[in-house]
Amino acid sequence: MAQDLFKQLEDLKSQLEGSARPVSEWNPPLCGDIDIRVGRDGQWYHEGTRFERQPLVDLFASILKREGDDFFLVTPVEKWRIQVDDAPLSIGGVARKGEGATQVILASTTTGDVVQVDAEHPLRVEFAEDGEPAPYIHVRDGLDGKIQRAAFYELVDWAEREQNGGLDKLVIHSAGNRFLLGKL
Repeated sequence: MAQDLFKQLEDLKSQLEGSARPVSEWNPPLCGDIDIRVGRDGQWYHEGTRFERQPLVDLFASILKREGDDFFLVTPVEKWRIQVDDAPLSIGGVARKGEGATQVILASTTTGDVVQVDAEHPLRVEFAEDGEPAPYIHVRDGLDGKIQRAAFYELVDWAEREQNGGLDKLVIHSAGNRFLLGKL
C-alpha cells in the first residue's frame, strides 16, 4: 500500500514538472493589501472567514509568491500582499521508496504540490521554547510547507537513531541527503 501511494505521488510530481508555473517571473506593480491570511494551522481565511472551497485555495496557492518576508498573490498584471502566520503551504502527506540511507521521500502539499525531499527541497525542524517541533520542507520559490502532525509522525517512524559525541539524534535520509529531525 505504501508503494502504491509513492507511485501515485511520483506520477503527480512528473505531471506537475511538465506544467509551466511562471509565477516567479511575474513582476507586476503592487496593487495593495488584501485581507487574505494563511493561519498557523495552514487554513486560508478571507476577512476572518475560512475558505470552504478547496479549489479556490488551490488556485491561490498556485499564484503565491514570496519576496523577502512578504507574500503575494500575483498574476501577470496584478500583485496583492497577503498575510502568512507561519508557512504558506501545508504538507499533508509523505510516502517513501526504500528504507534507511537509500530511501527517497516524496511530500505532498494540501494544495497539490509534490516534491522529493532532497538538497533542493530540504527538510528542517525548528523548535519552540517549550521544545515543540515545527517541521518544514522547502517546496518552491522560497515557499515552505509546514508538515502536518500525522505526516511528521510518519517521518519519525521512518527515522533512525544516530549517536554522535554522546548525543542521540533522530535523523532521516532521502535521495542521498541526511536531515536532522531532533535530538533525543
